[in-house]
Amino acid sequence: MQAEKIDTLQLLKDLISIKSLSREEDKTAALIKSVFEQNGISCSQHGNNVWAINKHYDESKPTILLNSHHDTVKPNKGYTKNPYTPIIEDGKLYGLGSNDAGGALVSLITTFIHFYEEENLKYNLVMAATAEEEISGINGIESILDKLPKIDVAIVGEPTLMNLAVSEKGLLVVDGVAKGISGHAAREEGDNAIYKAMQDIDWIKNYKFDKVSETLGPMKMSVTIVNAGSQHNVVPDECTYTIDIRVTDAYSHEEVLDIIDKHTLADIAPRSVRLKSSSIAIDHPLVQAGLELGRETYGSPTLSDQSIIPVPSLKIGPGNSARSHTADEFIYIEELEEGVELYIKILEKVIR
Repeated sequence: MQAEKIDTLQLLKDLISIKSLSREEDKTAALIKSVFEQNGISCSQHGNNVWAINKHYDESKPTILLNSHHDTVKPNKGYTKNPYTPIIEDGKLYGLGSNDAGGALVSLITTFIHFYEEENLKYNLVMAATAEEEISGINGIESILDKLPKIDVAIVGEPTLMNLAVSEKGLLVVDGVAKGISGHAAREEGDNAIYKAMQDIDWIKNYKFDKVSETLGPMKMSVTIVNAGSQHNVVPDECTYTIDIRVTDAYSHEEVLDIIDKHTLADIAPRSVRLKSSSIAIDHPLVQAGLELGRETYGSPTLSDQSIIPVPSLKIGPGNSARSHTADEFIYIEELEEGVELYIKILEKVIR
């Protein structure tokens, strides 16, 4: 069940063949724009983000955003195939970005075109192919949110085996600076900042947050960087450390920061509070439509543009997250076909 006006597989092959690293997506943006235009669809572009609105848009109706990204990570050194040459072998399409998230992107574009000219839909549809997702960049979807129509809910295309990621962990990176007093290591001088940082790190390692998310489980904090000292015989007066925190929908970023601040000796500061946890209610029509089609729900530990989209969102798409960023990345042709079919079936249950 594919939209009549677009060769989904060929579009994905064309995207693979164009280098589109984060911040370098201009050529894939041009291709996506040309696909819309060739199908008689007016579209807009800001930076390397391209979006279009269904033909019979009605501002009195709620709007569903269909979103996926067309940037990729750099190919790793383990590739045995040319990452920019689309190759089909044994029912698999190989190529950088085929699985993350090219399969979801072309399936959503196909789905959008399928519904584009339909009248009397219960929801408007906006299709946005966006940039810089892989680096959570500020010139990706975040840069066009104020240019889109009012969005009520979003479908974010990422490889989920077409299961329903109804929640996603956010990311909070916090820097701590433990302050001491310098002195000579041979004498009882100074106040060692490393020891203060060690107390903090021990607390971070062992602390258990009270609230546990129903779909994402417990919160996770990890100290990933520590720096201190200039020479062996000087007691350091400063020790810095960095905490990687995977935030669930049980806590806001501000609540997490307050808890850490109350239990640590260091001065703490978040690098950013942009990347929020996200969720959608199980009883939302989109989720219920997916459940009726036999799909399973789960909480996703991986970050996507959901973290920036300020409305309820459902992450779903063809492909397997375990293949993302791996050498000789691929997607099964049948996964691509299933992606289009299920996207259309889910939306049919909601917007018609």
